[in-house]
Amino acid sequence: MTLSVIVPLAPGEMAWRGLLDELSLALPDGAEVVLVSAGEPLARPDRWPDRLTFEIAISRPGRAVQMNHGAQRARGEWLWFLHADSQMSNDAVPKLLRFIARGEAALGWFDLAFLPDGPRLMWLNALGANLRSRWLGLPFGDQGFVLPASTFAALGGFDDTARAGEDHLFVWTARRAGIPLRRIDARLATSARKYRAHGWWTVTRLHLRLTATQARAARRNTMSDRA
Repeated sequence: MTLSVIVPLAPGEMAWRGLLDELSLALPDGAEVVLVSAGEPLARPDRWPDRLTFEIAISRPGRAVQMNHGAQRARGEWLWFLHADSQMSNDAVPKLLRFIARGEAALGWFDLAFLPDGPRLMWLNALGANLRSRWLGLPFGDQGFVLPASTFAALGGFDDTARAGEDHLFVWTARRAGIPLRRIDARLATSARKYRAHGWWTVTRLHLRLTATQARAARRNTMSDRA
């Protein structure tokens, strides 16, 4: 089954170059990488293996808008959404491919770690994210969502009207639709630079508040659907 990796890029984002290096070595033959820029022109990598497809797409800014646009351009039967600053463990792609090979219409996600570019307390955020994902069934977008393109389309994609938390809302949509959530036993690491820039407690509190607000609204919607 063919795989498309979709990477939305924020204005001025440069971390994607390191991610491309990892993907160029790890992805199977025939896979596709779609970079989605928020209006900024990008140059193709100087070296890109012929066995992989590479595309640069331009869309309106906004992570949800960009990911939806990338999904529309993608040609793979499976979609893997990665943040530009993601770093994969060595077993991430092999275990991803095993998950895909099962052919289940499910939403896959990875364990989360943070790169050593933020406050020392980031281990606590990673622990909380992984416990939340396993116990509550609420992974977030920096955990590398992967699912069949047909399932993504049936769910209506990411909510591009949401100011933030489009990944959280997407998980609730999948849950209401009865889509299984499956942990892929490998790790994705992501940058903690925004915690360093704005303060650990400030950013952590904002995320907790947004998550709680969206979860309450999603639960109400779920109860309304059942009624």
